This record gives sequence, C-alpha cells and structure tokens, in this order.
Amino acid sequence: MYCIDTNTDMGKYLENKKIHFFLKRAMDIFLSLLGIIVASPIYILTIIAIKLDSKGPAIFKQVRVGKDGKDFVIYKFRTMVVGADKKRELEINPEDIGNFVFQSKSDNRITKLGAFLRSSSIDELPQLFNVLNGTMSLVGPRPEIPDVVKYYPESYRQRLLVLPGITGLAQVSGRGEIELGKTIEYDLTYIKNFSIFLDIKILFKTVTSVFNKEGAF
Repeated sequence: MYCIDTNTDMGKYLENKKIHFFLKRAMDIFLSLLGIIVASPIYILTIIAIKLDSKGPAIFKQVRVGKDGKDFVIYKFRTMVVGADKKRELEINPEDIGNFVFQSKSDNRITKLGAFLRSSSIDELPQLFNVLNGTMSLVGPRPEIPDVVKYYPESYRQRLLVLPGITGLAQVSGRGEIELGKTIEYDLTYIKNFSIFLDIKILFKTVTSVFNKEGAF
C-alpha cells in the first residue's frame, strides 16, 4: 500500500463529485454484469482455445495498485507463456520514469493466440469481474504494477485517487504504445474533468478503438 494525500485540491474536487461517483458505480455494476452474461460464450471458447494453444492456466492473475494505493488482484486471459514474468526484467530508470513504456510489440513471450487476444482486447474481458467486485471501474487510469508505482513522484500518485479502469482517456488516445509520463498526463486530465458524461464518452470511443485495433498489442 502506498501513502496517498487526499487533502489536495484534486482530492477536494473529487469529494464534490459524490453524485457522479454514485452513478458511475451503478453504471459499472449494471454494464459489467450485462457484459459477463452477454460475453459468456466468448469466455468459454477463449478458455478452451488457450488450453489447446499452450500449457498453463487460462486466467492470468497479477497484483496491481488500485485506488488509494491499495493492492488488488487483476484478472486477464493469459496471453503469454507460463512464467513470462521471470523471463524479462523491467528496465526502469527512476530518473527517467516518464519515458518508461511497459508494453512491447516485439515481446517474444506472447503466444500466437495471445497476440490475437490482445489485438482484439478479448484478454481484458475477465476484468469485468474486477469491476463487479469494486476493485476496478469500467473507466479510469489503467492499474499499474507495484514495481513501477514505487518510483512514482508525488505528482503521479494523484492518479491513485480514483478506481483504476479497464479503459481510460489514455487508452483511447494511444492505448499501449505511449510513454508513462504521457499516460499520467491523460489520467490526471481525466480526473480533473471527471464526470459520468466523460465516462460515457470514453466508453463509446473505446468501442471504436477496439474495432480499429488502435495501439493494441
């Protein structure tokens, strides 16, 4: 867990948005439950396909940092070989954290099926259960791994004032191919302008981005 100062201008701003957060949570519950039901055939087919494609569990679990700096377990369909985290060390320069890029198009740990699941964003579907259990939202900053968050300067930690999301302003503006510093800028812009209407706009834009496979890998 990381110390987050909520007694900031942004923290106070969010305190005045309680009605929007109430509506956001209601929308999260309804749409995530609807999504799980509608996508249930895709869940079943994807699990079978992953099992046939490579050895290992169909669901990938990883600790991420959520709202208020609290750790939680995120769920995704596995797109990499088993033990992928041990086959690559993150090259993080604390002095240049803003230029860090987590994902790579040339990552040889990704399975053949995994490449398709990523490009189609199907790998993200299990996160609907994270939304349903309240550890994530449909829209918000993408949840980061602890090894990166520990290098966050104070200004970056403000992105932890809200629930992380399956999609967000950064994702519909570049998705996996932009640097951390630019991602943080988008996240803080989202938080500063947060409203239920902005969430709806981002959700609609996400559908377009997914169909066009923009920045997905």
